[in-house]
Amino acid sequence: MSTLYRNNLKNREFDKKAPQNFCSEQATLTEGQGASENKHFEALPTPSKTDASGRFSITHERQILEVEQTLKKLKEQNQSNPLFSSDELIKMEKKLEALKLKVYSELKPWERVAICRHPQRPHASDYIQNICDEFVELFGDRTFRDDAAMITGLGRIDGEKYVVIGQEKGSDTESRIHRNFGMAHPEGYRKAMRCMHLAAKFQLPVVVLLDTPGAYAGLSAEERGQGWAIAKNLWEMARLPTPLIIVLIGEGCSGGALGIGVGDVIGMLEHSYYSVISPEGCASILWKDASKSAIAAEALKMHVEDLLALRIVDHKIAEPLGGAHLAPSIAYANVKAFIREQWASLRSTPLDVLLETRYQKFRKMGQYETALTSGASQ
Repeated sequence: MSTLYRNNLKNREFDKKAPQNFCSEQATLTEGQGASENKHFEALPTPSKTDASGRFSITHERQILEVEQTLKKLKEQNQSNPLFSSDELIKMEKKLEALKLKVYSELKPWERVAICRHPQRPHASDYIQNICDEFVELFGDRTFRDDAAMITGLGRIDGEKYVVIGQEKGSDTESRIHRNFGMAHPEGYRKAMRCMHLAAKFQLPVVVLLDTPGAYAGLSAEERGQGWAIAKNLWEMARLPTPLIIVLIGEGCSGGALGIGVGDVIGMLEHSYYSVISPEGCASILWKDASKSAIAAEALKMHVEDLLALRIVDHKIAEPLGGAHLAPSIAYANVKAFIREQWASLRSTPLDVLLETRYQKFRKMGQYETALTSGASQ
């Protein structure tokens, strides 16, 4: 972990004492208009079961977890009372690996959403701590206040300097409330853009870590110009004179993600998703029934394989088998390698070429074909 980053966290303790109006705004999510405004961000009914070690398990993981626990007990008993030979234990381990491959190769889109939302999945702060040699956090938008849902700062990765921006959800009840569950206010987007302008001024590349269920949709955010803040970021990022490297590490919902997601290259972790709306929100709007979220998840085509085919994203970043929460160090290493590889590719690109390529990349999104009926004029 970066020494500077660790000291920074110790001094600020992630600003655990949030502004007074922050907690009151969050409380409105549980009743009245506040709850209805945020219906698209309702949590997936996932990980509620834990094993003896405190590990959360998703439905499709439970069979694997049971076999792992059984095998572990057999090994412990075998030490004092040998009942199985080493060859037999090896065969059991191979069967376990075969089970994992089968389960994880047959995941449905809704099950991959569960992986993406797993409470032990690494967040932006985890990636920053594990891929940055040094990190100095920058605060505030110079207009209203700091937004804890958006982490921004200066980082050094293997000796190279970057401006790093990430959406942070938090890891426990207290930090999730403080981070507003990763849903940024307008000041968060203004803070991100302030740091991007710093990057352009000092000719530093920008690394953005996307992970949000959406921009905050409460009344206070609308009063302070949420739509304008996101729209301005889209405009500014399209012409920002420095390389932009985007990495989807978790959820990428709607304008909340796109507001800091315009870049020269977009990489996406294997089980993350990128969509105009959450599956629950889509199901609620189309069918007035959130229980049809699994159908919506499949129809939205929001995972990396579909988005690569649609040319929305550029690269798939592999996760450890079963998801980043099972072996975070592998996910950190893969994301770090992706950032270094893309910076090596972009650093020698002339600025005019960089900006034109970025423009054309987004200009070509959303292409479609129309079929002419017989007898219709060309």
